[in-house]
Amino acid sequence: MSDVTVIGAGVAGLCVARALLDRGASVVVVDRHSTAGPHACSWWAGGMLAPFCEGESAEEPVVRLGCEAADWWDAKTGAVQRRGSLVVSPARDKSDLTRFARRTTGYREVSGAEISSLEPDLGDRFAKGLFFESEAHLAPRRALAQLRARLSADGARFEQDDADPVAYAQRGLTVDCRGFQAKADLADLRGVKGEMLVLSCPEVTLTRPVRMLHPRVPLYIVPRGDGIFMLGATMVEGHAGQHVTARALLELLSAAYALNPAFGEAEVLEIGVDSRPAFPDNLPRIRRDGNLIRANGLFRHGFLLAPALARMVAALIFDNEKPEVMDETAA
Repeated sequence: MSDVTVIGAGVAGLCVARALLDRGASVVVVDRHSTAGPHACSWWAGGMLAPFCEGESAEEPVVRLGCEAADWWDAKTGAVQRRGSLVVSPARDKSDLTRFARRTTGYREVSGAEISSLEPDLGDRFAKGLFFESEAHLAPRRALAQLRARLSADGARFEQDDADPVAYAQRGLTVDCRGFQAKADLADLRGVKGEMLVLSCPEVTLTRPVRMLHPRVPLYIVPRGDGIFMLGATMVEGHAGQHVTARALLELLSAAYALNPAFGEAEVLEIGVDSRPAFPDNLPRIRRDGNLIRANGLFRHGFLLAPALARMVAALIFDNEKPEVMDETAA
């Protein structure tokens, strides 16, 4: 049995810990915080397990590897909602829907009547849309809590420490999953700022993630249940600013209002900012230097790609199998 230390208790670290534990490793997860919270990028995730939708702007591996995610999260947490994804656009922006369809697969076109049948609270606002029936979503905070609880129940240990991966690697096999916190050790890692809102709007019921296309402010809204919704859209290059900008706030709320005017009366429960760790091509990387393995760069695809990343880390350790995303030149 291998003894492995995983540094970082976000989505990447917990998924890697699960994959290693399932292969028979003795796992210790080390994080500088004792519990999950707003300090973690995973805390602010949308939780959309939507590989085909992401194909609109992402590279091919994101779609292919992301297809593993829904089954993995369902098996490990039971928190997955398999309701598909709905993509719509205002009539004046119908060219955006055409472009989105041209760049993606795995959907069927739906009429305004079908949209109303899928989501009655969208009414007759949209004449046409795309329905990605095989996609899914989850509530990230709940899923991470369940994943962590099951890890503990199955023998993984959790320790609080502001860990230095190099020092830990001198004592044994270590996997660094710190996300943007690893920037000092990964020169080509950058932060991509994301801004999002959590709203309470009991007057609106949605059962699946809805993406509303717009040339300036594309919006996604993910139902959390009990009238709670996560809104997100923005991607700002650079690790500048720890607060949501006024423009982002106005644009997110305006887009939600366009989706359903009832959102104009919603209560804003939370306003959040995170810095998504990304390499230049926005694809994850696994790097190894002796006992130290670095797994990072999930960008905006944390919950979507973490299971595949974890599988590859486990295969590297137990089978000496070179990961598809291995970066040997920068080890």
